[in-house]
Amino acid sequence: MAAVSSLELNPPPEFFQSRIDLFDKYKAEYDEMVKAKPRQEITITLKDGKQKSGTSWETTPMQVALEISKSLTERLVIAKVDGVLWDLNRPLEMSVNLELLDFEHPEGKQVFWHSSAHVLGEAAEKHYGCHLCFGPPTEDGFFYDMATYDKKVLPTDYSNLETLSKAVIKEKQKFVRLELPKEVLLEMFKYNKYKQHFIETKVPDGTTSTVYRCGPMIDLCIGPHVPHTGRIKSFMVTKHSASYWLGDAANDSLQRVYGISFPDNKQMEEYKEFLKEASRRDHRKIGKDQELWFFDEISPGSCFFLPNGVRIYNALIDLMRGEYRKRGYQEVISPNVFSSKLWETSGHWDHYRENMFVWEIDNRMSALKAMNCPGHCVMFDSRDRSYRELPLRLAEFGVIHRNEASGALSGLTRVRRFVQDDSHICMPEQIKGEMDDLFRLLDKVYSLFGFEYKLELSTRPESFLGDIETWNSAEKGLEDVLNEHYPGKWNLNPGDGAFYGPKIDIRIQDALKRWHQCATIQLDFQLPQRFNLKYRGEKVGEEGAEPLRPVIIHRAVLGSLERFIAVITEHFGGKWPFWLSPRQVLVIPVSKPYYDYANEVRDKLWDAGVYADVDNGPETMKKKILLGETSQYNFIFVVGQDEMDNRAVNVRNRDADKKARAEIMPLDDVVAKLVSLKAERRLENNI
Repeated sequence: MAAVSSLELNPPPEFFQSRIDLFDKYKAEYDEMVKAKPRQEITITLKDGKQKSGTSWETTPMQVALEISKSLTERLVIAKVDGVLWDLNRPLEMSVNLELLDFEHPEGKQVFWHSSAHVLGEAAEKHYGCHLCFGPPTEDGFFYDMATYDKKVLPTDYSNLETLSKAVIKEKQKFVRLELPKEVLLEMFKYNKYKQHFIETKVPDGTTSTVYRCGPMIDLCIGPHVPHTGRIKSFMVTKHSASYWLGDAANDSLQRVYGISFPDNKQMEEYKEFLKEASRRDHRKIGKDQELWFFDEISPGSCFFLPNGVRIYNALIDLMRGEYRKRGYQEVISPNVFSSKLWETSGHWDHYRENMFVWEIDNRMSALKAMNCPGHCVMFDSRDRSYRELPLRLAEFGVIHRNEASGALSGLTRVRRFVQDDSHICMPEQIKGEMDDLFRLLDKVYSLFGFEYKLELSTRPESFLGDIETWNSAEKGLEDVLNEHYPGKWNLNPGDGAFYGPKIDIRIQDALKRWHQCATIQLDFQLPQRFNLKYRGEKVGEEGAEPLRPVIIHRAVLGSLERFIAVITEHFGGKWPFWLSPRQVLVIPVSKPYYDYANEVRDKLWDAGVYADVDNGPETMKKKILLGETSQYNFIFVVGQDEMDNRAVNVRNRDADKKARAEIMPLDDVVAKLVSLKAERRLENNI
């Protein structure tokens, strides 16, 4: 332990003891209160319907699990009591429905990683004397934001933080929950302005909130947590970055440390293998290796797409344009710069201005377009509209600029300049038919990439436009449509809607089983009101008939094309399906006498719409084939005397088990098959 103690501040931060003193005082009072509670027999109903007897304020979910199986208690992470997550060692207070969750359950995994964040927080406090800010679980681990002031986190610190964390784990420190009044919380965290902010803004006067203790670390936290730190068997610090307090660049700069943990070592080894594979598939690496795109500090967050990258880009746009034509969309182009008057009308000036590029032009404030919808409202309102025109489906591959923090920029996944496959559908309030078609569009497009997807309904956030009745109506409409198309297969995401309306977020799963949010469908009753959009109804000629208000559906399937390209690059690992591939065919002559025929083959393929190259360089044929395979050409056509005499090619398939010399195929047949392969947008690389 000498090595561990040498990594800790000595003496420890003064706030350690002051927190503990307050905690111990109120914990003793709480324990006395629990002792005084009357005991009653309660019934605990398990998920399978079986019932267990218990005693209020004594029986815990862990004790119930122990009656079932000792091995079960060793696997458990958390309990769920009447649908609410509950500490395994927290006494039940009345008759309840009980569910027991392990690490494999999504909520169990989140609790496990949240508890691991507390372990990381304790290690960071001991090592840096830092002030902790925010430490949530994520989809692939956890992080903790911390103010380290004059100290900066370095990669060389990772092993120190891991050593301290593993010492915390070895001690099997219990997670102890305690509910405290707001005034006591303010006293306990008086040293930490970040916790003070949460207490002042999130805990109403006269109410309480909870803290959790493990060892000397006490944190403002709703919980719940694993029973003790010893449940964490494998722990690793993965990376760090800068962040801003509350995500605002005008606020304090913080240090964010990320980690991952598991309940057994085998899962950690599997995770490390996953990291290696993810590194091989990294879109930034593949983009460089295949000369698809690059970034330069001359324009941070804005991608330079090279010719081969543009081929992928255009293939996606062609896909969506084809679907637009089938489904009655009309493509438009709107300006890139708008007066602040537009953004004030839309509400973005008050709710989104900090994320926009804003400057003064001709003595008035203007901003680069950060979304297409306000411009489309102007287009709708540019003349009188009739119900006969509805639904009006306006689509735009508009260039969008958003002022992302420099520290948040990351390859193609987080950029400042991007394009969306954006559309806005103006229609009467009967949304069901339009939503039916949108779901069919999702199925059609995502099947082309082999994606599975799931849906989340995000509801009214804390900051919103409009009245609650309108929001409730919009949310109910989306719920009904989801229940019809995806019964039991969608999740609720409370409070994460856009400020102008509820939305359905669609998350796709890639080949590495990672989930990505790309598509969105948003129902908006607010924007038509703010722009005073109207159309003439069927009864407009009747006495007293008033113009009607449309509803807007914001819809993107691919979402940001840049982000989607990053996702599919890593999904396919740079081995593009033929219809997307920037390098479809490489023609290689076996020697110089066949250069002219190789060029003729290339030209025929190119004229048929196939991206074909020819290698007439000085390298050996074997090396040319190797280079073609490394460059991920879908097919390599080798041509020599036999091929030239028979106007044929020898086909090597990138994805075939054997890449040896294949049967000679007539050139005209091969071209026809490749044209069909591209037109059908098949995933399989077969002709």
